[in-house]
Amino acid sequence: MPVYRYKGMNSAGKATAGIRDADSPRTLRALLRKEGIFLTEVALQGGATASSLAGEKVATGRRRGQKVSAQELAITTRQLATLLKAGVTLVESLAAMVDQSENDYLKLVLSQVKQRVNEGSSLADAMAQHPKVFPDLFCNMIRAGESSGALDVVLLRLAEFTEGQARMRTKIIGTMIYPAIMVLVGVVILAILFVVVIPKITQIFEDMKATLPLPTQMMLGLSKFIAGYWWAVIITLVGSVIALVRYKRTPNGRARWDRFKLRMPVFGSIVRMLAISRFARTLATLLKSGVPLIGALGIVRSIVNNQTMALAIDSARESITEGETIAQPLKRSGQFPPLVIHMIAVGERSGQLENMLENVASNYEYQAETRINALMSLLEPLMIVVMAGGVGFMVFSILLPIMQLNEFAH
Repeated sequence: MPVYRYKGMNSAGKATAGIRDADSPRTLRALLRKEGIFLTEVALQGGATASSLAGEKVATGRRRGQKVSAQELAITTRQLATLLKAGVTLVESLAAMVDQSENDYLKLVLSQVKQRVNEGSSLADAMAQHPKVFPDLFCNMIRAGESSGALDVVLLRLAEFTEGQARMRTKIIGTMIYPAIMVLVGVVILAILFVVVIPKITQIFEDMKATLPLPTQMMLGLSKFIAGYWWAVIITLVGSVIALVRYKRTPNGRARWDRFKLRMPVFGSIVRMLAISRFARTLATLLKSGVPLIGALGIVRSIVNNQTMALAIDSARESITEGETIAQPLKRSGQFPPLVIHMIAVGERSGQLENMLENVASNYEYQAETRINALMSLLEPLMIVVMAGGVGFMVFSILLPIMQLNEFAH
């Protein structure tokens, strides 16, 4: 059934808009009239063609730049699981989600998913048509849930997993905001001092024609350079960032950058902890949902977001197809700590691999969060000291020649 985006006027004369599915624009107009909405514009979504109606403008296409947040996806997944658990059919549940959603793009996607399911497609295959909203992890878990007859349970696990990942991401971003603001403010203040304040003081020293101390000469030289070539500094910085981003997009650049991230002092251990927690949590969720181990590892490799770690997972996947356990190839890669290897090995021997992986994920998530909080608590005073040192050097450089002139005067 086609999906339409419409605009209209309600009985009170107020503008209204939304997304609905209907057999044709005329059917849509009739449905909306029953609700007291008079159609002024209708657009057929998904690139199909629509015939014009008298007095109505019918267009095609879809809106760009729209996204579905992890939180929105988690809420929708949880509500869908609740409806299915209550005995509501899948098509009716999807229709309820279309009406419930406040995100127009998600509403459109769910409408198209419902249409495909209504035509006989599986839910996983219908969602796989929208990879930007439903990633491989999502679709494979749902496919396993449909095969096992426990779709509501799998959807609930997916909701919990998505919410957990969103919480972790929010914590990390929230922790980084304050230091980033401090750096930005500090750079702006120093730029104003070097470009506006110091050149005026420079003129005074030049009028005195006095021999200036080395710190003052350094400060004045830096000020003249920034004031005269600020555009070159900005171009160089922007060009360097663009070059780095483009280099990271190449296979060789991505591999080197990922290796560098893992080897960075202080930050490297945090990057590794986050990758391991993501690996363990995702693998546990997939295995609990009935996804086969080989397929689950294929999905997990893209979740860790680090090519070095992904190569280690690929190696483990190949070794498992040859009859090895998971722990041995991961140990040979040298990318996973001994504790992780030991817990995975114990989980394999005891048949409790999913629970052990969840324990690993919880442990490393806690460690990563603790390290980040400790780093930020040290970083804030360190940034204040650095900024105070920069301002102090400027003040000292200005006062030093003035003190020398006073000594000569006496």
